[in-house]
Amino acid sequence: MSIQAEFYKSFANISQMEDVKSMPQIAFVGRSNAGKSSLLNMLTNRRGLAITSQKAGRTRLINFFEIKNEYYFVDLPGYGYSSASKGTTQGWGEAIAEYLVNSKHLRLVFILLDIRHDPSQLDVAMLHFLQSHSIPFRILATKCDKLSRAQSHNHRQKLASFLGLGIADIILTSAQNRQGRQDVFDILEQTLV
Repeated sequence: MSIQAEFYKSFANISQMEDVKSMPQIAFVGRSNAGKSSLLNMLTNRRGLAITSQKAGRTRLINFFEIKNEYYFVDLPGYGYSSASKGTTQGWGEAIAEYLVNSKHLRLVFILLDIRHDPSQLDVAMLHFLQSHSIPFRILATKCDKLSRAQSHNHRQKLASFLGLGIADIILTSAQNRQGRQDVFDILEQTLV
């Protein structure tokens, strides 16, 4: 089932966002290869809404997608992609931090982690950053289709333990087989009341 979803605008920084409607914002953040664009396309059931690329690190702007004329999905630039210049990567970090701290309408951040890999130092830093600023977040463990059900369960438990979170704080997702889609929308329903 597709939902009404349209690309709204891209921004380099928060100072350009003055004309954004006063609607709740749900942000998606993660490493450049975590699968944010694929996940956004799966959630909206709109192939090509968010541009996917074979090369990590393509999202360099803050992209807003208007969902059902009620709220925004906000695709934040990926972090930690080594082929990007050091200056550009630092700029992405500043833009992400500025948005997360200063957005008046941010309701929830989904941190995307590839379930097949241990969280990077940047992933852990993002989690601590959100906790230190009291920004609500949930973990979406992506690419679960690459593992068996038992492996996914084991990796989920390991991830929860590593991050000091409960297992219910980590949602298993797959853009390929649509796993976790309903779980995400259940969380959104609770968040947007």
